[in-house]
Amino acid sequence: MISGLGRSDAEPPSLPPVTLPETSPPLPFPVSMPSSASTLPQPPATFPLRWLLANGSPAVRYRSLVEVAALPLAADTRVGRIPYASRQGWELLLHQQIDGTWGHGMLTVPGTVLGTKPAVGGIPGYRRLLELGWDPESAPLATARRALFRLLPEDNDPAFLYEFAKDAGSDPDLIARGRQILREAAAAALAQAGYEADPRLRGAARRIIDRMGAFLRSPAAEKPFIRVGNQHVLPLEASPPSFHTLVMLAYMPHFRSEYYDNMERLYHWLSLQLPRMAPMQQVGETHMIEQPHLALGDILPSRHIMDADMPTALAWLEIMARLGYLRRNEGWGRLFDRLLDDRDRHGVWHPPRSVTMPATVPDWVWPTMPLTDRQAEADDYAVDVTFRLGVIAKLAGRPIELI
Repeated sequence: MISGLGRSDAEPPSLPPVTLPETSPPLPFPVSMPSSASTLPQPPATFPLRWLLANGSPAVRYRSLVEVAALPLAADTRVGRIPYASRQGWELLLHQQIDGTWGHGMLTVPGTVLGTKPAVGGIPGYRRLLELGWDPESAPLATARRALFRLLPEDNDPAFLYEFAKDAGSDPDLIARGRQILREAAAAALAQAGYEADPRLRGAARRIIDRMGAFLRSPAAEKPFIRVGNQHVLPLEASPPSFHTLVMLAYMPHFRSEYYDNMERLYHWLSLQLPRMAPMQQVGETHMIEQPHLALGDILPSRHIMDADMPTALAWLEIMARLGYLRRNEGWGRLFDRLLDDRDRHGVWHPPRSVTMPATVPDWVWPTMPLTDRQAEADDYAVDVTFRLGVIAKLAGRPIELI
C-alpha cells in the first residue's frame, strides 16, 4: 500500500559524526537589471541541522547534509545509503511495474495529501523518489526513465497517451494535447534527475521553450483570452508556459543561459496578476478544455494565499529560487522572509494559526512533500517546512548558518 505518510518500522542508518562549522525583438517591457540592493550580500539564514538530524526522516536527514549544509560527505559511505531507509520509497517501489511505470497512468496523483491508498502515476512517482533522495542511477529509477525518454519525441502516437487515452479516443487534436502535456511532464522529471546534458532532453526542451517564447513575444501574450460564445478562453494557438515547463527549466541552468531573452519574458509573464477566469483553452474546432497545468501569472501574490496552501507556496518559491527570480521579485522575497520569521529561536518553523494544509494539492506539487514517514499530525509539517526553507535560502544565495 502506498501512502503519502506512514509510520516507518525500519531503523534509519546511523549517521557518521558530523562537525558543524561555527558559523530577440525589443522587449515590450523594461528589462530588470540587478539593482544595487539585489547585489548586496543576502542576509544569512540559520538552518537547524542538529534538530533535523534528530527529528527528520531519512530523506530530510540526507538532503539536509548534502544539499543545504553542503558538507563534504562521500556518496559511497553510509551517508549515501540513508535515503533508502525511507518507508515511502519502498512503498512506492512495491507498486512499480516491470517496465518501470506505475499502474495508474503517468500523471495520476493521490486524491489527498494524506491519502492512505494513493493511486500514483509514473511521473509523480519518479519525482517523489528523487525528492526522497534516491539516486537517479538506482535500478528503480533507471528502469523508469526509459518510459520517460520515450515520451519526449515530437510525435502523436496514441499508444503513449496513458490516462489521456480514454478521453482522447481517435481525435487527433486531443491526442496531440495529451502527448504535449506528457512530453513536458516527462521533460521536467528527467531534468530534475540531472539529465540536462542528454541530447534527447535538450531537443525536447528546445522545442518547448521555442513554442513558449513565440507565444510570449506575440501580441496574444498581452491579451491572451478570446471570447468564444459566452466563455473567455485561450485560443487554439496559445502556448503559455506550464508548471511542468517551469520545473524543467528550474533544473536546467546551463540550458536557460542560452535563452536569456525567453527567460526575461518568462519572468515578466509570471509576475503578472493571475487571471480570475479558469484556464480554459480551445482545442481543435469544437473542444473547450480546462488546462490547470498552465501557469498564467503570479500564483503567490499575498500572505493569505500562501497560508492557505503551504505546499504549493513552498514549491513555487523553490522553483522561483532555482530560476533566479526570487531575489528579483520583492513580493516573493517578502513572503519568504515572513516564513523565516515564523521560525523559533532554534530555527524551527511552527505553523501560525492562519496556516492550513489543504486536502489536495496540484499535480506538480504532490512529489515535493511530505517527506516524513510519520503519520502527520498538527505540527509534523514543521520538519518538512523547516527543511524546505533551508533549501530555498540556499538556492536564493543566502549564507547558511548551521545550528
